[in-house]
Amino acid sequence: MELRQLEHFIAVAEELSFTRAARRLHVVQSGVSAAIRSLERELGCALFERTSQQVRLTGAGAALLPEARATLHAAQAAQDAVRAAQDTLRGTVNVGAMASVEVVDLPALLGQLHARHPAIDVRLRLATTGSAGLAHALLSGDLDVAFLSLPEHKPAGIDARELATVPLVLVVSADHPLAQRGEVALADLAAEPFVDFPPGYGNREVVDRAFAGAGVVRRVALEVPDIDMGAALVRHGLGIAFLPAFAVARTPGLHVLDVHGTMLRWSMHLGTSSTRRPSSALRALLDLVDLHVIAL
Repeated sequence: MELRQLEHFIAVAEELSFTRAARRLHVVQSGVSAAIRSLERELGCALFERTSQQVRLTGAGAALLPEARATLHAAQAAQDAVRAAQDTLRGTVNVGAMASVEVVDLPALLGQLHARHPAIDVRLRLATTGSAGLAHALLSGDLDVAFLSLPEHKPAGIDARELATVPLVLVVSADHPLAQRGEVALADLAAEPFVDFPPGYGNREVVDRAFAGAGVVRRVALEVPDIDMGAALVRHGLGIAFLPAFAVARTPGLHVLDVHGTMLRWSMHLGTSSTRRPSSALRALLDLVDLHVIAL
């Protein structure tokens, strides 16, 4: 039994797709299939049930999965110990973040990591599906660490540390009719078109939860995964929005309204897996994070 076979097995088990597993491992699909067939022959049993519509773990596959993960983690720990003894940190850290990471100076963080440990490779993935996608990638093992916004009830399997919390404020264009009012209620906003992030982003979840709690249905007319773009759309009268307070100061032509009885706050977290032992390379990055948190 080879470590490569176990790595391929884990990828298929977590993705439940040979195609997605091959994409994740950056190999051809035939290579993944061959590795699984070889492992099944060696173990003398089927690890997956395959149909034209789906791939599922068999009982034997489900039993193997935690042991396979533990074996790979032990192998990584052995490599880390040897490299530490040689005073040279090596390895790869898979980092996930949203396109607008305002809380951490990510380029400076990764630059300092490279300066201290040039043999560590960093693979950076900017989320296209928001914090929900980053959390899924952490749980599946695609990412080692992620800068993301998590809900109040954090997903099992993720350790999260809050880096910062910022208020979300209601903004309208300076010539919007609501700009003449000092205060509004959520119910006053039901007919207004909103500019917001797509579902899956932490700030969108905060706002959706507030409206649901108030029993108010709102209309999201424009979805953009970028804070500055959202602010610009509001400035040009295409909708209203709840935006982080720091974004308002740098965008002229916006008017901030108080919302009666409502205080929305958006938190950014540093997330890692609670089930996988961090590598030495990952620990080196984590040691530097607090030096690059931006005061907002």
